[in-house]
Amino acid sequence: MSSVQMPSGGETQKLPGETYFDRSMDLPDVLIRGTSDIHIHSGPWLKSCPGRLDPFQIAEQAKAAGMKALMFYDHTLGVSTGTAELVSRQVPGIEIFGGIILTSNLGGLNPRAVKTALYYGAGAKFVHFGAHCTHFMASHEGSFVDGKPVLFKDRYPKFVKDELSRAVRIPLDGPVPDELAEILQLIADHPHVHLNTGHVSAEETIRLVDLAVQFGIRKIVVAHPARVRLTTEQQKQLAAKGALLEGCVSDWMFHRGLPRSNYYVEREWRDEIAGIASSPDAFSGIVPWARQMREIGLEHFVVGTDYGIRSGPTPVEGMRILISSLLDLEFTSEEIHRLVKGNVEKLLDL
Repeated sequence: MSSVQMPSGGETQKLPGETYFDRSMDLPDVLIRGTSDIHIHSGPWLKSCPGRLDPFQIAEQAKAAGMKALMFYDHTLGVSTGTAELVSRQVPGIEIFGGIILTSNLGGLNPRAVKTALYYGAGAKFVHFGAHCTHFMASHEGSFVDGKPVLFKDRYPKFVKDELSRAVRIPLDGPVPDELAEILQLIADHPHVHLNTGHVSAEETIRLVDLAVQFGIRKIVVAHPARVRLTTEQQKQLAAKGALLEGCVSDWMFHRGLPRSNYYVEREWRDEIAGIASSPDAFSGIVPWARQMREIGLEHFVVGTDYGIRSGPTPVEGMRILISSLLDLEFTSEEIHRLVKGNVEKLLDL
């Protein structure tokens, strides 16, 4: 028998022991209670990137499973705080958070957008430095032509002019631009808000963490697409500076190669290759992913699903897949709860 602190009344509930050859069917369902998913794409959705559920259904399923909190992302328009507030009103009994992703829809590094998001709807719980509209990601997006991958920047001059030119970039040296400095100061002035590095390059990630530390930002999360481009040693160095490292089920269980636009309405800009070109093959499965987390230290990680798209499992099922897969790798119940409960609760002040 093992024990895990469960949310009902604060008591300690005894859980069945589990070994590789003696596995319980219901332990993943027990362990999902009280957990939080830090990364859910909740919608609304682009026609070019359909969702699996609407945000109310996502919250209702998570509540029914006994989960504690959800973090909603909107990587298209950028602000999920309004959705978070509406869902909180309609689905009481589970915490719903939102934030702002600095998309080019919002003008990229736009301090006014950050100021507004901090007080709009539920209020931003995070400031994220760009998903599919960072310069790094946009530079790696493309499609197959005659069976060969071709980048959009090499195929469409309009893409370079209208999109790549406006994509989010973090300067690697020199003076900090006024807009970036103002955003960093806004985050520092709101200690309940965490900085998420976004889908930037490895070099930009390191620079952004260093700047965040200089500005006195207390809570820093290295986004999972940025993390997998860092070496294990680089991740250890960022963790030593106080940054949390994000892991997602989509790192190792995702439908890469399907034509999908997470950001653009143009049919010809449906990406097929960025997930392949910008992520190392070493993270194509859960075994090296989990092994690296152990090497760095589980205390440095927050883990979510990154689910919500139509072609993936529901977020709740994604969390169950994560928990059951870690059990198969002989993570203890306590270790799993540290990743999807304890560390996340500290980040979100739950």
